[in-house]
Amino acid sequence: MREEGKITIFLLDDHEIVRRGVHELLSGEPDMAVVGEAGTVAEALARIPGAHPDVALLDLRLPDGSGVEVCREVRAHHPEVRCLMLSSFADDTALIDAIMAGAYGYVLKDIGSDELLAAVRDVAAGRSLLDPAATARMLERVRAGGGAGLSTGTGTGMAAARLGDDLSADLTDQERRILVLIGEGLTNRAIGERLHLAEKTIKNYVSGVLAKLGMERRSQAAAYVARFQARTQAPAQAPSQTAPQTPSQASSQAPSQAPAEARKTQPQKH
Repeated sequence: MREEGKITIFLLDDHEIVRRGVHELLSGEPDMAVVGEAGTVAEALARIPGAHPDVALLDLRLPDGSGVEVCREVRAHHPEVRCLMLSSFADDTALIDAIMAGAYGYVLKDIGSDELLAAVRDVAAGRSLLDPAATARMLERVRAGGGAGLSTGTGTGMAAARLGDDLSADLTDQERRILVLIGEGLTNRAIGERLHLAEKTIKNYVSGVLAKLGMERRSQAAAYVARFQARTQAPAQAPSQTAPQTPSQASSQAPSQAPAEARKTQPQKH
């Protein structure tokens, strides 16, 4: 239900105690009202459209995915909803994911109560909490294709974008990212930490990737990635390996090579 004159907020966090605490904090403000809650990505995507919140406060890591996925979907279909990401940790990967998904802000869970309230009000008013300088640096790294380790737009994201042939054509963008990380030798847990997803979620993704690729073992997928990377890197190395020698190069190398050959073939005296 729409609360006239109040900032309406939707909460997404898989920890019920955290949701209760944040709910109590926000509801205690005369200019705020919580209009919906969820503990999973699926619940959030099903409930947010009907709740019509001004602000969606989204936890980053969830059992069935990421708050970034929710942000991306909400911004695509309900651009009037402003998303504020809530995370237990800060890193470049999470920041760039939030920027690319269209989030208005990114705050840590250890933020003070007054700071969180101020953040919600700022986002509701359309003010971005993302530091302009940090945002500019991240986007520049996206455009430059650098920043190894970032999961969207750079590093894994760039590799996943380049990874493409008939075999992997049916993979989603997320499945391609996971396939690249399998190729790097990462475990399900490590992939989950890199992409802010639960280990069980990654396990399900891996099973889906292998099924789409027609493979049975993780090692087959890793070998596939390695072969693809070898093919894409080969052209850059070819000129130095296959370029024909000029007559001057051949003649300059011949004297130094001939004695060595002679020494190899000349009978040794015992």
